[in-house]
Amino acid sequence: MSEILTEKQIEQFILSGFVRIDNAFSKEIAEAALDLLWNDLPCDKSAPSTWTEPVIRLGMYTQQPFIDSINTPMMYSIFDQLIGAGKWIPCRSVGTFPVRFPSDQQPTDTGKHVDASFPGSDPDNFLEWRVNAKSKGRTLLMLILYSDVSENDAPTVIYEGSHIDVARLLSKEGDSGLSFMELAGKLDGLPEREVVYATGKAGTVYLCHPFVVHSAQPHRGSTPKFMAQPPLLLKGELSISESDVGYSPVERAIRLGLD
Repeated sequence: MSEILTEKQIEQFILSGFVRIDNAFSKEIAEAALDLLWNDLPCDKSAPSTWTEPVIRLGMYTQQPFIDSINTPMMYSIFDQLIGAGKWIPCRSVGTFPVRFPSDQQPTDTGKHVDASFPGSDPDNFLEWRVNAKSKGRTLLMLILYSDVSENDAPTVIYEGSHIDVARLLSKEGDSGLSFMELAGKLDGLPEREVVYATGKAGTVYLCHPFVVHSAQPHRGSTPKFMAQPPLLLKGELSISESDVGYSPVERAIRLGLD
């Protein structure tokens, strides 16, 4: 299949840490996914009075609409462009869903963070999962919109270019890297970065560098927000220090921090 991303889009991914893909999947696929999600929620779609929590987290989703949304020839071609052919594992689960509802309550999960990618000493404690300079195990963070998301609908906050700062931090930590909490504790000391809001129509996907700093925010709109945030997993290991290989965009972005 021909290449989908332009050189300008690839350069944006390297420098800004993300690229936005519009119309990655159809409205019909999004609606089929939403039907499944609403069926699992303990509230009524047509009765906002039952939306009493700012966030409700739902479990892992592997049904066909979710698989169809991210496993397309177009997305596979983009993954090849960003990571390299044969270097990534197709996504067979879109993970957990933090469904965000309009609320005057402040959600408790709005801190800046970087998603970790491999287990620490206690694999069941996700706050102790780790991330290192080679992004062991994880090659992308994907923000997949299953509902329309405006600036009022709690769009994820992306800190543009922050992945370069995080690469610089991690380069000092060796193969063991830092735990999720250790890294989170260092993020306020990083340079100020411009913010981008992950808005868009249902079917929009943001492909983010695994080191991008991001955060949730309160929902000030009127329609619940449905977004998945799975990783794209890595088959082997990223190459960031050898001098005789052609680096992928994911690797080139890390090397900006190392340099």
